[in-house]
Amino acid sequence: GLSQRCLCYQSVHLCLFPLYSLAGSRAAEGTQAVSIYSPAQICGCRGTAALFLLLSCCFAEAEQSDEQLYQEISKANVICIVYSVNNKNSIEQVTSRWIPLINDRMDKDSRVPLILVGNKSDLVEHSSMETILPIMNQYTEIETCVECSAKNLKNISELFYYAQKAVLHPTGPLYCPEEKEMKPACVKALTRIFKVTDLDNDGILNDAELNFFQRTCFNTPLAPQALEDVKNVVRKNMSDGVHDNGLTLKGFLFLHTLFIQRGRHETTWTVLRRFGYDDDLELTQDYLFPPLKIPPDCTTELNHNAYLFLQSLFDKHDQDRDCALSPDELKDLFKVFPYMPWGPDVNNTVCTNDHGWITYQGYLSQWTLTTYLDVQRCLEYLGYLGYSIISEQESQAAAITVTRDKKIDLQKKQTQRNVFRCNVIGMKGCGKSGFLQAFLGRNLMRQRQLREDHRSFYAISTTYVYGQEKYLLLHEVFTESELLSEADLSDADLACDVVCLVYDSSNTRSFEFCAKVFKQHFMDSKTPCMIVAAKSDLHEVKQQCSVSPLDFCRKHKMPPPQAFTCNTLEIPSKDIYTKLTTMAMYPHARLRCMCACNRCTFCLCQNLLNSDLLQSVKTKLYTAVLHRCSLPCVWFAVVVIALHLFASF
Repeated sequence: GLSQRCLCYQSVHLCLFPLYSLAGSRAAEGTQAVSIYSPAQICGCRGTAALFLLLSCCFAEAEQSDEQLYQEISKANVICIVYSVNNKNSIEQVTSRWIPLINDRMDKDSRVPLILVGNKSDLVEHSSMETILPIMNQYTEIETCVECSAKNLKNISELFYYAQKAVLHPTGPLYCPEEKEMKPACVKALTRIFKVTDLDNDGILNDAELNFFQRTCFNTPLAPQALEDVKNVVRKNMSDGVHDNGLTLKGFLFLHTLFIQRGRHETTWTVLRRFGYDDDLELTQDYLFPPLKIPPDCTTELNHNAYLFLQSLFDKHDQDRDCALSPDELKDLFKVFPYMPWGPDVNNTVCTNDHGWITYQGYLSQWTLTTYLDVQRCLEYLGYLGYSIISEQESQAAAITVTRDKKIDLQKKQTQRNVFRCNVIGMKGCGKSGFLQAFLGRNLMRQRQLREDHRSFYAISTTYVYGQEKYLLLHEVFTESELLSEADLSDADLACDVVCLVYDSSNTRSFEFCAKVFKQHFMDSKTPCMIVAAKSDLHEVKQQCSVSPLDFCRKHKMPPPQAFTCNTLEIPSKDIYTKLTTMAMYPHARLRCMCACNRCTFCLCQNLLNSDLLQSVKTKLYTAVLHRCSLPCVWFAVVVIALHLFASF
């Protein structure tokens, strides 16, 4: 026991449960050892129990076997080796027995911190530190040495304070005493933190950025004089640590090295944990993947604040201001990632410039695509970029908008969504890939320059529907065979806002495949469908089907087949994609546009004349005339229907 003459004569476990933590962990009950602390001494705890193993140099082998001892060593978070200051033999056993025994049971990269405890200091007037210092210099895993007295409780609370500090703010992952420099993992983490905080990407932290960093990590700004003092310390120790009155990356790393060397490694740990790192200097799962509830039939989109953040990132890395990210600029953007998140297929998924570089529109489109298809990956990417830090939000989940159930949109006949998915289905070789690439502004000549191994089954860009900018996501659905079966299309292939059935107008058997797909999967669904006659620049042939494409569309109340070709000298027209987006936004309207523009007077008139609403008006008027209603009643019905028509459009 701690109140006895000797601190311990055997292996003793004291499991200390933190009372509270800076990370907001739950409070826990403490064991008898916790009563030694005041709350101020344990405020750095992170909410996990720490096992403190005290090893006496007078270990009683009769009471505990070596195997039991080895098990306890492997479970300990910190080990205190206790020796007697008035017993030379016990001091010698520190190096002759205990440290080698502990190191043999630990991997070199995962050794627990050691604390030397000189007990019975009340029996001697001299200190044993002169003997202990060479030992501390020889073994870098020794954090500190504390002389205490179990009899009068001298330095007992300090002992456990340092033991706790060794667990909560370990030196091992940060610093290599032999090399006298920070370890690569620590340098990598702090470099990411520097780049995230460098808001203008000029390679230095100016006063505003340093104050932002200070507020973020320590909840208080630095006074102007304090900022100058920090920079002066760096200037005195290295020539390139300060540039243009701002702190460079080398200066930033030097400051943290200085903190660690002076025993202030809790400062560095506070910074690392604020930016999401755990004790192994890896970003935690809680930081990268915050909880986000997504009900069925709902989609995910980026909100306005997220787009503003991404726009600022683009501006930050578009050094030549050409509204596109070159390969070097894109690489610089993703330096804060542990891997390159965008592969070469991304360049075939979004809009690029003549050099094949991702444009500003393409950049935002790819983020929109990732959010829609894989929101967890989007959260991870935003975590690497420091969204929650820069935007001062609780987590990346604040960047995501979860749309309402699609069934509600259909009931209310309106939607607030900004991203719509169109599944492109057709026979192999009918021109689906060309249809996707044409949406990105690439004619057939440019498409032939694309590499097959960089092929993408997605294409996303913006369209304008009645003056509103919307994203249309095209997905090429791949079918294994031309003979459609139940297994060919999965639920994911059927889940979309609009279906585009593509057939080759120069292939006699192409349309029959589209007709089978429609009858089997979409004839009784509420998903609007459009049939596209691709390769319209070639000679059109008669389709080997029981009905012609035009009659098929009339029979199933669909827009007539839309002629399409990407074999043009100029950029292919986007009118057909605007039509698809309109159908996705207003699936209830069943617009039957006679051309692809959906904007000209002819189209608008045709839409009005062929709309279901106007057909109901005609029916009601015809019924009123047949029943010989009085003229005022007829006019009243006309006014009511006209008001309803105006409200609907």
